[in-house]
Amino acid sequence: MVLIIGGAYQGKTAYAQTKYALRDAEIFTCEGEALDLTARCVRAGKEPADVLAGLALSGKILICEDISCGVVPMDAETREWREAVGRMNAALAAQADTVTRIFCGLPLELKG
Repeated sequence: MVLIIGGAYQGKTAYAQTKYALRDAEIFTCEGEALDLTARCVRAGKEPADVLAGLALSGKILICEDISCGVVPMDAETREWREAVGRMNAALAAQADTVTRIFCGLPLELKG
């Protein structure tokens, strides 16, 4: 599995498309709906990393938004969601063959 992480609008998808010659439909993005998945998991008392562990991710390219560098939320539920996203990204990184962080459009190879 290839994991690409970074903040919002940092060029993650463009990097994946260029590096791996991919079209939009070929990339699973852990943004938008998948972030909603993590919020639903937290509300249901489930760990998002455990839910994703049950998916066949081998050979896939995942793009996950890193939300850990923003302002810490005031309310407990949003803080738990933010922490769950961090644990999910850490679990995915442990499984990944390569991990690349995109910052200001620039790739930083973290693993692989």
